[in-house]
Amino acid sequence: TAQSEWLKSADALGNQTKIFLLEQDNKRLRRLLKLNQESSDKRISAPVIFRTYKGWWHQIDLGKGQAQGVQIGNAVIAPGGLIGRVESITPTTSRVRLLTSPTSRIGVWSPRTNQHGMLIGIGTNKPRLRFFDKDNGLLPGDLVVTSPASTLVPPNLPIGVIKSIDHLALPSPHAVVQLIASPEQTDWVQIQIR
Repeated sequence: TAQSEWLKSADALGNQTKIFLLEQDNKRLRRLLKLNQESSDKRISAPVIFRTYKGWWHQIDLGKGQAQGVQIGNAVIAPGGLIGRVESITPTTSRVRLLTSPTSRIGVWSPRTNQHGMLIGIGTNKPRLRFFDKDNGLLPGDLVVTSPASTLVPPNLPIGVIKSIDHLALPSPHAVVQLIASPEQTDWVQIQIR
């Protein structure tokens, strides 16, 4: 009897796990479907085809390239917002430098305060934001978007939310930013074509 109960329990747990995984996959596919439906002439959808173990927060490779109109410098957008820019291309693939890469720098601003800053990747999933002004009025929870003055990426693309601010940092305060789009969980993106 005990063994029969154990087998029933194991079977029920296995079924619950399958249901959970199917629900998660269903949510992911619905997000991808929405992403494809939002595609316009200025954006193309592309799958993430490769990540390097050593460069998990640095780059991703996409399954679209020069033959599909991708150019170096194109903005790459995941569900939720900007995650990086195209760094190099081949005819059928493109490599994206993520905002989380230590070599990434991008001009951003806060719409609430109209304060500009520089988002700097530090190799983790929470890049750092350096402010240009010491007295900027920014608070945790403020939205960070691409700068309207940027020539590198389209203006006002969502990027993240300020998690914490170090007001004592010199020469100006800096903040930790939680990205809205999760580069580590992204498997499809849109490439903004110029």
